[in-house]
Amino acid sequence: MPGMNYGLEGKVAVVTGGSRGIGLQIARTLLEQKAKVVVCGRKKEGLDAAAASLGGGDSLLTVQAHIAKEEDVDSLFAAVLDRFGRVDILINNVGMNLITPSIADAELASWQKIMESNLTGTFLCSRRAARIMRDQKYGKIVSISSIAGRKASPAMGIYGIAKAGIEMLTRVLAFELAAYNVQVNAVAPGMVRTDFSKPFWSNKDIYDQIVKTVPMGRIAEPMDVVHPTLFLCSDAAGFITGQVVLVDGGTTA
Repeated sequence: MPGMNYGLEGKVAVVTGGSRGIGLQIARTLLEQKAKVVVCGRKKEGLDAAAASLGGGDSLLTVQAHIAKEEDVDSLFAAVLDRFGRVDILINNVGMNLITPSIADAELASWQKIMESNLTGTFLCSRRAARIMRDQKYGKIVSISSIAGRKASPAMGIYGIAKAGIEMLTRVLAFELAAYNVQVNAVAPGMVRTDFSKPFWSNKDIYDQIVKTVPMGRIAEPMDVVHPTLFLCSDAAGFITGQVVLVDGGTTA
């Protein structure tokens, strides 16, 4: 949708996991919308590559942070406030998945790693942003979830549980922050064509099996996720909170 204007000029947006995949495309589109963008990630080389790709000049700040560590999250938001003075938007995009056995056979280490990346990091960033936005009396928080949080899937049980947790965190935050003019929502895609999911969509046999479950006959492209995310960040979504937008081509219909 070239030329679409979400009215985000001058807004300060923090994008976790913004150095690649969906997060990188969200950051790129926010910059195109003339927002001020903070991209955080764990690896300096990834952030450097993202910065080179994005450009952005003074409107872009990259911060190395492990969002499942409380001290890193505090440092991240301190850097944002020092540079831009406020936080208007938080996009919780960090997530990871491991192929896991049934819950009965799963290792505690796998549980902890998946929960840490997906749910704990989202909690810590949302909590810190919520305090800032509550004082500002304005803010938008959008978390990237997954339809895996809605439907049990083979080898993805722990990941699905973590994403279901993100959806409830979204609802609780929306309820608690509504009186402060802060809206909290989530976007839940099915499979998206990124490096994260490449082992699945790059295999024709697997891809064909996946597409059979999607009424629209294809998997999502990153921009399919970007547009509803930015809509939820805009004032056009000012009376929408506590909702999860499914971006799955009808898979869960």
